[in-house]
Amino acid sequence: MNFELLIPIVFFLCIAYAIKVVVDARVRKQMVNSNVAEDLVRTMLQGEEQRQRHGSLRWGITLVALAAGFGLVEAGGWQDITPGVIAVLLGAMGLGNLAFYALSRRIA
Repeated sequence: MNFELLIPIVFFLCIAYAIKVVVDARVRKQMVNSNVAEDLVRTMLQGEEQRQRHGSLRWGITLVALAAGFGLVEAGGWQDITPGVIAVLLGAMGLGNLAFYALSRRIA
């Protein structure tokens, strides 16, 4: 594996995530310190919290479905990357996203 390429990519992602966290914290601080109605601030923070939970749920369901796809590829004994193997993995991801959609409609 080429770790020379992996290190700068991970470094860039860490910097981008740190910037996002700092900007989000500043926006929250400004929102709380401004003279905005308390109900509006509470509603916005609750909406953001729900989006984060749904994002976690989506990734969890999709990754479990993708793991099932990889398990299916392993159980099938496929060793080479073929269009059929890629189709199984993409289908698993699609099913994971559809499962998230159905579950989020039931929750909301």
